[in-house]
Amino acid sequence: MLHVYGIKNCNTVKKALTWLEDNNIPFQFHDFKKEGVSGDKLKEWETLVDWQALVNKKGTTWKKLSAETQEQVIDSDSANKVLQENTSMIKRPVIEYNKGILLGFNEAEYVRNLK
Repeated sequence: MLHVYGIKNCNTVKKALTWLEDNNIPFQFHDFKKEGVSGDKLKEWETLVDWQALVNKKGTTWKKLSAETQEQVIDSDSANKVLQENTSMIKRPVIEYNKGILLGFNEAEYVRNLK
């Protein structure tokens, strides 16, 4: 079964969940707002994608951080600390599937990897 990580009210997450439901693909949802994310989980994902791919620098959460905090995000350890404190800053959704993870919503990628 897929494991989908995200935030329920995020439009990108909503698109992904709707696509999964429309394609009858079962999944379990993990809400960052309610359940957070562990450092171990972030490290696990970073064995599959570069830590920078997990940091959503285009979102409002990143933009609201102080310049000093932004400048301190220089490697996976410093990024993970900030991501755990600001889960809204994680690129969403993160979908764990049998071959790895998918970040964000890309219908072509979903068709290629999840159907």
